[in-house]
Amino acid sequence: MIYNAFIQAIREIKRNFMRSLLTTLGIVIGIASVISMVNIGKGVSESITKKISSLGSDILYIMPKRSHDPDGGLATYKAFKKKDLEILRDSILTLSAISPVRNQTMTTIYKNKNYLTEIKGVNNDYFKIKNLSLIAGRIFEHRELKIGQNICILGKTVVDELFTFEESPIGKKVRLENFSCEVVGILKEMGTNTFGENQDDVVLVPIRMFQRRISGNNNIHLIMATVKENIPFNEAKSQIDKLLREIRHIEDDENENFSIQDMTNLIGTITQITSMLTVMLGAIAAISLIVGGIGIMNIMLVSVTQRTREIGTRMATGAMSGDILTQFLIEAIVLSGFGGIIGMLLGFTITYIVSITLLIPLVIDPSITIIALISSMLIGIIFGILPAKKAANLNPI
Repeated sequence: MIYNAFIQAIREIKRNFMRSLLTTLGIVIGIASVISMVNIGKGVSESITKKISSLGSDILYIMPKRSHDPDGGLATYKAFKKKDLEILRDSILTLSAISPVRNQTMTTIYKNKNYLTEIKGVNNDYFKIKNLSLIAGRIFEHRELKIGQNICILGKTVVDELFTFEESPIGKKVRLENFSCEVVGILKEMGTNTFGENQDDVVLVPIRMFQRRISGNNNIHLIMATVKENIPFNEAKSQIDKLLREIRHIEDDENENFSIQDMTNLIGTITQITSMLTVMLGAIAAISLIVGGIGIMNIMLVSVTQRTREIGTRMATGAMSGDILTQFLIEAIVLSGFGGIIGMLLGFTITYIVSITLLIPLVIDPSITIIALISSMLIGIIFGILPAKKAANLNPI
């Protein structure tokens, strides 16, 4: 009986093919929207995660933070000092490199050209941490770092802004507003990072020189470090946390006045946000499935009215109400399933085109595809019941 009802449903769809196609349009759009939105969202999330990981998944960012007085006094800010850095470097054996970082935006001047850029005070471990290399010149010497020599290493963007193509910056002196420094190296071009920041728009100087000539104090507001291979992040963070609490005289029951962050925290946060957005987009797209279901119900009600003579004839020749109910219900399911298959193919096509256009990974989630197809069938059942019951309850006379 079900097989015959299925064959009859196919005949009715073929007989009114254009009407059937337009009826399933809502289902097609709904399924395609859900599949493409979810898959594109997952692709974007994977792309962002990969790009953030490329910034350095083994980097720790150690920063002082304001501590609040429990009695309601003003919050205090205790910056790191050179001694803190040295203790961390000598005591934490799980770290492969550690560098202080101070930065400030300043105008660099060479002859009649000037350019506003970021000046960073670092040591030589910074090159290892950020995976930087030079295309010309050298990194800082130990003696230069110790005394804070007026030397600098330029990023490619700064070189392009201040020097002509034929002129070599090595050995030249550029001014950083009110003092000059000698160029000893040029960084290899890095391009923009995940956040759109130009990594070549920078001038690196010894941290001691930065403190002496730019900041005017010995404070360190950021320490960057890398963890050795096969060393768990949590182990390294735990060791640093314990040592810093001891250095900064923080009791066990007190909140720390520093923070230790890494890219895994950022990746987790971004993954959570993108997952929520993907679910929201999928839910919004699913609303069109309800619209499509209403369209199917409307057309099936019209079909019942148009086929009253057929229904009466079948019932008069022995067909039971259950047979009529089954026929129209299966017809609604076939109609919605047909729309679901087309929507699935359209959703895959949209996902592919968007992934190629936006240069994101192509992600096809089998689970959301199965759920979408099952949903289209359920739409057919839910919105096909009313027309089917109406047909089954018709008086054969």
